Amino acid sequence: MMYTLIILAAAVVLFLSERFTVDLVALLVLVALGLSRVLMPQEVFSGLSDPAVVTILAIFVLAHGLEVTGVADRMGDLVVRMAGTSEIRLIAALMATAAFMSLFMNNIAVASILLPASSTVARRSGIKISRLLIPLAFATLLGGAATLFTTTNIVVSGILKASGYEGFGVLDFLPVGLPIVITGIAYMVFWGRKLLPIEKKDEREEVLRKAHEDLLSTYHLQARLFRARIPEGSRLGQCTLAESTLRDYYNLNVMAVERDGERVMAPVPEYVLQEGDVLLLEGKLEEFRKLDVEPFLEIEPTPAYQERDLETSSIRILEVVLSPRSQFIGRTLKETRFRETFGMTVLAVWNGERVIRTGLTDLKLSFGDALLLQGPRDRLPLLYLSPEMIVLTKEEIPVRRINSKQILALAIFLVTILTASLGIFSVGEVMLAGALTMVVLKVLSLEQAYRKIEWRIVFLVAGMLPLGLAMTKTGATALFAHVLINILGPFGPKALLLGLLVVTVLLSQAMKGAAVSAVIAPIAIQTAQQAGVDPRTLAMGVALATSMAFITPLGHPVNILMMGPGGYTFRDFLRVGLPLTILLFFVVLLVLPIFWPLGTG
Repeated sequence: MMYTLIILAAAVVLFLSERFTVDLVALLVLVALGLSRVLMPQEVFSGLSDPAVVTILAIFVLAHGLEVTGVADRMGDLVVRMAGTSEIRLIAALMATAAFMSLFMNNIAVASILLPASSTVARRSGIKISRLLIPLAFATLLGGAATLFTTTNIVVSGILKASGYEGFGVLDFLPVGLPIVITGIAYMVFWGRKLLPIEKKDEREEVLRKAHEDLLSTYHLQARLFRARIPEGSRLGQCTLAESTLRDYYNLNVMAVERDGERVMAPVPEYVLQEGDVLLLEGKLEEFRKLDVEPFLEIEPTPAYQERDLETSSIRILEVVLSPRSQFIGRTLKETRFRETFGMTVLAVWNGERVIRTGLTDLKLSFGDALLLQGPRDRLPLLYLSPEMIVLTKEEIPVRRINSKQILALAIFLVTILTASLGIFSVGEVMLAGALTMVVLKVLSLEQAYRKIEWRIVFLVAGMLPLGLAMTKTGATALFAHVLINILGPFGPKALLLGLLVVTVLLSQAMKGAAVSAVIAPIAIQTAQQAGVDPRTLAMGVALATSMAFITPLGHPVNILMMGPGGYTFRDFLRVGLPLTILLFFVVLLVLPIFWPLGTG
């Protein structure tokens, strides 16, 4: 037991410190459990063959089948076209769509699909995007509470089976999860939206009047734009932009070059400068004056620029955000060769806390960072297809007709879900069969399937399940359960349920939900056994609580993804998420015992 508790404590510390990735920590847990002889070799690697892991693998593939064929995108487009311009209607429609899609898709995938749609509808309606993205993030989490096809729910179901109880079926979460979803949406529509970042006075009218200024004002670029002429004798004459050192030494972006009455937007690095050219530069004028050596550049009067002034039929200003699996995370723009790869200039970066406009070349990028880009429109398809980024500022795309692949993907998915719901076969077997059918019928290739599987989640679950087994085997779960019963037992079964909800939610704000459920679910089962309560009820309470990661952006990657484009801070999530969490506690305490009585099962 002591070895197990030491390993558990070390794992929690490593998870919270984020010194190593979650999957690496889980694999280290496996090795530690084996070398300490807490578990036998076959027990150490039992997680890799667990039905829960197989189910998770299959869900990633099935969901990607809907993505790659465009079925999921059509759902996102539907929200954009039908929601209208009312903020209340937009929040309700966006959250309902996100929650519905999260019933059968990975939360990150849903957020990645609906994020560009949210940006489009925000710009079209004149509503700040910060009014939509927290509701979108919370809706994906709420939807995950209503279905078995969420990683944490699958893990808890697997732990129940390993403990000798019947696991959860496909529809078992719906009676409790649906009231949670409805309550969450109602909260955001009628109260939570009032706690979102508040618009300044008359800002709505200003946005409606000057919709195209949105990105420049968001990134505070107007004050950073100035014009400068290349005088006679300047060393810039006849040198290329790449040779000018304007970006590397002076921290300036060349947004346009004016020559003979014509303006060249977003000039390429090979563009040759000439004496008399007037450059539109983005950067700190005061810093440039200190570094400028005459005759280098002469400052010219600068008019007030708007976003449309910096765009042409061939040049576009747009916003992107790093995707969860982006290989650019932790690397600098110089290391990624961003300009050479995409032909786009990075004008600014919004990391969720502040706008960064200088030193961009050597800035290390983080998950969720939003980037403001300027570049040729003909490079947009490259950005749309890149797995490294999610494009927020999308071009208007005409409605495409439904094709045979979309019908096939949707049919395979629906048959798989229906068969799994009947309970005749194991859920893992049915889901794997559905995923393989997608590949066999060439809805997607095997390589696409492999690439879309979240291997970190797979190894996290495979590594943490044996830790739960070790805790049960050594008596550690019995010890925790005994403490919990001594403290809360005198107040009744609902107090035990509330205690587990609180502990699970607190841990879920900083740790992966799969890891939390793998640790807390065995304790909940042991607590139920000692207190004479139905173990499945407390286990479901733990599963539901892992979806309540609303209080901090660290609670779920979806929250982090929204920080950059939404411009949110930790305080925003706390202000909006804490009341929602408390409200959902009451919903769970009220509804769960109705469908899953706390009496001994």
